[in-house]
Amino acid sequence: MHKKFAGIAALGMAGALALTGCATKKDNATGADGGGSSGTVKIMVGGMSKVIYLPAALTQQLGYFKDQGLDVQLIDTPAGVTAETSLIAGKAQGVVGFYDHTIDMQSKGKCLESVVQFANVPGEVEMVSKKDAATITSAKDLKGKKLGVTSQGSSTDFLTQYLTGNAGISTKQYTTVKAGADATFIAAMKSGGIDAGMTTDPTVAQLTKTDEGKVLFDMRTEAGTRKALGGLYPASSLYMSCDYVKKNPETVQKVANAFVKTLKWINSHSAQQISDKMPNDYKGSDPALYVQALQGTKGIFNDTGVMDAAGAKNALNVLGSFSPSVKPKKDQIDISKTYTTQFAKKADAS
Repeated sequence: MHKKFAGIAALGMAGALALTGCATKKDNATGADGGGSSGTVKIMVGGMSKVIYLPAALTQQLGYFKDQGLDVQLIDTPAGVTAETSLIAGKAQGVVGFYDHTIDMQSKGKCLESVVQFANVPGEVEMVSKKDAATITSAKDLKGKKLGVTSQGSSTDFLTQYLTGNAGISTKQYTTVKAGADATFIAAMKSGGIDAGMTTDPTVAQLTKTDEGKVLFDMRTEAGTRKALGGLYPASSLYMSCDYVKKNPETVQKVANAFVKTLKWINSHSAQQISDKMPNDYKGSDPALYVQALQGTKGIFNDTGVMDAAGAKNALNVLGSFSPSVKPKKDQIDISKTYTTQFAKKADAS
């Protein structure tokens, strides 16, 4: 598949590596592969400031990793595909990113699995620029447009390909633009660098507040996700290599315990209470807008960390409809090997 891929210079993301406590002090760590009572675990996050990946930073802020005796280092990266590459290269033990990467990588002979499933909907929104809002009112109107994604091969790229393909538009009939997220995405939309694009809160809240963008598809709700994708679409998650999970079950369980505890905390607290726990860097110059962003997205998170099996199958159906790597091997994909529920269920029960 050949695409024109227009690049936009990347800017620093809010809260990138400024999160207080991003790398906790080692305490008798056994190392990444030790799986002992204490250990260092490096987790790549595909955009730390994105609300869809909130559980990563919030778990650190609540002290739940430390409570499990773990030294967890959160490493910010602009896109999930970058994090996935680092995981496969052994530079990290886990990724907080979209579940669909586990399906994509199985089609390429790699085994990754979701260990804790944060959400069963993407939390993504297809935004249309102010100047194009009157003419882009459906997916078919995206033909010939400049469409923003975080990066090529990212989940925003996957979802864009599905929405356009479902409307009969091939990838050659629009321009894919690497728009990143946050400031870079907003700048691209304001300057005309993109006509529409896939993004998340707090970017969505910012664009709607300034009236620079309008929502075309809202996948922050089950209803909106079913309308856009024909069913649930498990998205933000913690995924790891199958080998690491097999060799380090104790460490994986501790990480799962921490994340599931955070999911329960999110579901029992208000957007304002969540905001109060986050570093000021995440709130930018408008704390009220950050609370609004949290309110718009916090509903995507489940409180068990357990995968929805039907949703996983739908994710395979979506990828299998257009992906050049998944489509030819769709019938050979063993969906049961792309996620495990044993750690989340044990954490939820406790």
